[in-house]
Parts: sequence; structure tokens; C-alpha cells
Amino acid sequence: MLNPDPGSLNFVRGDTFGLAIPAHGEALRSAGAAFLTDAFRRFGSLSRDNRVVAIRRCEPFRGGNSGHKLLLSLQYAHPQDGLHSELFVKFSRDFSDAFRDRRRHELDAEVRLAALSRLPSFPISVPTAYFADFQRESGTGLLITQRIAFGSGRIEPTRPKCMDHEIADALPYYRTIVSTLARLAGAHKAGRLSAQADAYFPFDAEAACAADPIACDERGMRERVARYASFAARCPQLLPHPVATPRFIARLERDAVRFLQHESTVKQFLHADGDYIALCHYNANIDNAWFWREGSGALRCGLLDWGRVRQMNVAYALWGCLCAADLSIWNHLEELLGLFVRELRACGGPRLQESKLRLYLDLYVATMGLATLTDAPALVLSRLPQAADARGPLDPLFGRDDVVRGFLHVFTAFLSLWQRHDFGASLDQALAATGHPSG
Repeated sequence: MLNPDPGSLNFVRGDTFGLAIPAHGEALRSAGAAFLTDAFRRFGSLSRDNRVVAIRRCEPFRGGNSGHKLLLSLQYAHPQDGLHSELFVKFSRDFSDAFRDRRRHELDAEVRLAALSRLPSFPISVPTAYFADFQRESGTGLLITQRIAFGSGRIEPTRPKCMDHEIADALPYYRTIVSTLARLAGAHKAGRLSAQADAYFPFDAEAACAADPIACDERGMRERVARYASFAARCPQLLPHPVATPRFIARLERDAVRFLQHESTVKQFLHADGDYIALCHYNANIDNAWFWREGSGALRCGLLDWGRVRQMNVAYALWGCLCAADLSIWNHLEELLGLFVRELRACGGPRLQESKLRLYLDLYVATMGLATLTDAPALVLSRLPQAADARGPLDPLFGRDDVVRGFLHVFTAFLSLWQRHDFGASLDQALAATGHPSG
């Protein structure tokens, strides 16, 4: 169904173009070809002597953790090379699911990226943007892009998130994504993006340090760890054994309290070296990319789903790429870090240190995970109570709820990296570098 819940918004006035933009699928259908023609012309994706004459298809698309999506097929008065008739529509809103609707403001950054991506200097492949606008007051927006023809021609089928076990060898895909991330960051650091990049995405160190706060006190943090311990005891089959042991949980509690105490220092450290701050895709999971092979056989990719794109420490982007990967991919972390550093340098960026990048990764994963992932066990069991009786994290029942499957996997990756890397030691290193006592 395209109808939202009663009482939802139908149209809002976009901040950039001033058009009344539809807030959901039924509103888009009612606005019809006339709206699409006007919107595409204002955005610059359709010439004045052409128009949309008919909507041939307007169907819901299931996927992602935020607003509704549609598959849209159009007919133009004058078909042209490079003018796509098969389009993808993303709304910021999901009026039927408050959990998904909470992320509505993320489309704001995607709208700005859509505008930036149309510039000739943009260094990586993204879907061609046809229209994008957003109303910040309500968090309501619309993005219309080329639809990637997964499984057609040279383009490989889509690769679902958290399902790398279905791929014979997933590592080449992550090498390709990491290389693509580095090319974007390198182009930005080299000044090869338009000046509009910094206008659309200015870096604000104070805001960056304030993002994703750990919203609890010491007692609350210990309670969070205790809830995780209960989950691990109740559902040990859903977790790797090393992160469910009493010894690791005790270390997790000790280190988590220390990260809480030093959160401000850690975040300032993460943003102190400008060489590591660049325009990055925040969420380059394997399902947010499309892949094809060149004539030489080399694997290439373009990137989709640019929610929360901004200037950030590049370690954030690496976590965003790898957090949904099979845990075996983390065995190749040193290789992937080296690839990122070399590719960024080859694209004109600064010479980064792999050891420092790994330290940044540890510190970011720790603070971000404590801020956003510690409620994952409660989310899993509240949305899918049957998970407690699942055979393991790959049980088919997790196919009933992509949110649950995704949160369980990313939470597990967070814990596994903590267990492998000894985040407490990483914290000590950061505190020593900033002249703070470790405490």
C-alpha cells in the first residue's frame, strides 16, 4: 500500500526550490507527471523542451531502516540518451513506524550530496540525481535518482547487508568499497572537489564532538553492561563465545566506564588532526553499493544511500563500511587500512599513518557503540521475541525483521572488535597523547 497512516503530512514546501513536495507515495502519485516535470526542470535534470508525460509504475520498495521507498517508471515526451526512465524514490518519512521515522533528518545530507554529485569534479560513481529537496523544520524530504539495475548487464545482483556468508569470497568487495571511500576523501583533501563541497558540508569540530553522546552516568553504564550480560546468558547461541564470557564482560564494564569518564577528551582527540578529516560516506555497507567488472576483470563499485554524509574522521567511514561485514573480514583489517592509506595518498590526499588510523577506529567504535548500540539486545527481543529460541544469528527467522538482523550483527561486530583490540589499551594511548592521566 502507498497510503500512510491517517493524519500524516501530504505535502511540504521544500527549503531549496520552494515546491510543494510529496511526503509519501500516494501524494507523489496524486501530484503526477506535472509535478515531476516541474521538479526535474528546476533541479536541472530535464530540459525545458522535454516533460514527463506518464507514470508507468509506482510501487513500494521494502528495505533500509528509514523512510519509505518507491520504484518509479516514467515516460518522457522525448526519450534521450542518459535520461533514465527507471527511477528510485526515497522519502525521509515513515508515518507507520516511529522507529524508522526517527531517522527522517538524515535525508537532509543526502539531498545536499545529490546536488554536489552532479558536478563534473565528483570523483566516484553515484546514481544520477533527478530531484532532491528537504524541509528541515519537519524533517520531510524527497530524493529521486536513477535506479540501479542490479543483476542486469555487467551490474552484479544486490548484496544484502549482514549476509556475507552467501558470497563465496566477500573480501574483494570490501577492498573495492574501501578504495572508493579513499578516492572520495583523497579528492576532497586535494581540493579537487568544487568549493561547494565545503559549502554544503562545512566541518564544525564542536558539533562533531557533541554528536552521538553517551547518554548515561556511571551507574547507568554499569546497568547497560549488566543487561548485556543477562542477554548473553539467555541467548549465548546468538553471540561469538569470546564476547559472552564473564571475563570479557568484566573488562567491557571496566573499560566502558572509563570511556564514559573520558568521552570529551576522546572526541576532541578524534577531531584534532585535520589530515584525517574529509568528506566521507558514513554508511558504505555492502548493500549500499553496486558492483560491476571492467573488461580487465577488475571489480568496481558505486555508492548509494548517503545518509549522514559529512566531513568526519575517515575512521568513521571505515567502520561504516565494515560494521555489517562478516566477522572474518576483520581478520584483514591491516590490509584494508593499508589500502585506504595508499589510495587516499595516490588521489592527492595527505600521507596518513596506519597505526594512527587504527587507533582512531578503536576510539570511535568504542564511543559510538556505547552511545548507540548498547540497547541492541532489548531491541532484538522486543521486536522479535522468537530470537531467544533461534539456532544462531543466521537462523532464517531473522529474515522477518531486517532491523533486528542488522542491529544484532553490528552489535556483535562492536563487541568483537572490543574483544580483539583491547579498547582499554587504546584509550590509554589516546590519553597519553593528550597529556591526560589514564585514571
